[in-house]
Amino acid sequence: MRLYDTYTRSLVELPAAPGPVRMYVCGPTVYARAHIGNARPFVVGMWFRSWLKVTGYDAKLVHNITDINDKIYDAAPGKSAELAERATGWYLEDTGDLGLGMPDYLPKATESVPAIVHFIEELVASGHAYPAGGDVYFRVARFPEYGRLSGQKPDQVEQGEEPSPLKEDPRDFALWKANKPATEDTWWESPWGRGRPGWHIECSAMAEEIYGPAFEIHGGGLDLVFPHHENEVAQSHALGHPFAQIWAHNGMLQFTGEKMSKSSGQVETMRDAIDTWGRETILVFFLTASWRKPIDYSDETMKQAAARLDTLRNAFTRDAAEHDESGWQAFAGALDDDFDTPAALAVLHDWASRGQVELLRRGLAVFGLESLAERAEAPAEIVELAERRGRARTERDFETSDRLREELAAAGWEMRDGADGYDLVRI
Repeated sequence: MRLYDTYTRSLVELPAAPGPVRMYVCGPTVYARAHIGNARPFVVGMWFRSWLKVTGYDAKLVHNITDINDKIYDAAPGKSAELAERATGWYLEDTGDLGLGMPDYLPKATESVPAIVHFIEELVASGHAYPAGGDVYFRVARFPEYGRLSGQKPDQVEQGEEPSPLKEDPRDFALWKANKPATEDTWWESPWGRGRPGWHIECSAMAEEIYGPAFEIHGGGLDLVFPHHENEVAQSHALGHPFAQIWAHNGMLQFTGEKMSKSSGQVETMRDAIDTWGRETILVFFLTASWRKPIDYSDETMKQAAARLDTLRNAFTRDAAEHDESGWQAFAGALDDDFDTPAALAVLHDWASRGQVELLRRGLAVFGLESLAERAEAPAEIVELAERRGRARTERDFETSDRLREELAAAGWEMRDGADGYDLVRI
């Protein structure tokens, strides 16, 4: 299997099975209900792990929770810890309802502060970081490769979100921030005084605390390339740690053509999306675009995904064709080549059209969609309508038969007649 690597801007081969392949995919900052765009890195990470396991890899996934952050302090002055705990629960509930299971590790920044402090101490000792007024900053000038991941020129980079007169250089970024008692109600003790970690150091420390100084894949949204992931590279490489072999950045979810974000107000929460469309439609929707390309979220694209879903589900209501195992190679080839889910989805539809239901069931399971093979049991009142329609057809009362068919359709069911009786299919 090979994946596109942002760092080298090329396709990179994974080690041969069984690997291991250890993945770290950046998770949410927990200060509000996660929007549907936050689901994409979670889904992509879980699908990567699923496919790797199917193909014989020892695959592990870390998905962190950022529960120390300026956004949390701003959203709940004086009650940031309570908000972070509630929002973490919302996120785990909503991602759990996607039906993909959970990552192997879900570390929280609040649980990793000792490891973070130790990491910063090493950077200070090596001269790559310096204390200043209770803060600690990374010296970008001491790291000549800065900007390589994002493609920016080091002399033109500025950490615009973190202006401070304490910095030696505007490009430097915070590793530790002194506590501001008026606005920050949580803090930890450190060699530089009471404070809390900066955002970027949290992920470097959490990843290395679990995997050590080297692992295979670091994932997250394309919006994290700079400054977040650029700064992670600098922190870890400055200490001589190999860190991630492959940087896998998923494309952004776009709402009516613009990036969805909480700040713009153009959002739909993951909870609302699941309640409106159902988890299966959301998963099929994510299959329709390459994992590293943008994907448009709208009523129209979700209706299209729902129609695809029905096509795949309905394949299991028809007679199965003779099994053709050779067809699996096209599916595997698509996923092994930069995890091409649109190509894999086309194979799934081909199997559906040709009655290759065993292959279809196996393929759907990779994406958490094995439920499409399950037959929905019709309630008693629907069965009774179908029986009445069957009798009307037998008696050649086509007016009644048509009326009852319309009643079934209005209730969300289709009666499919066959030589040996009929099937009731959810529509």
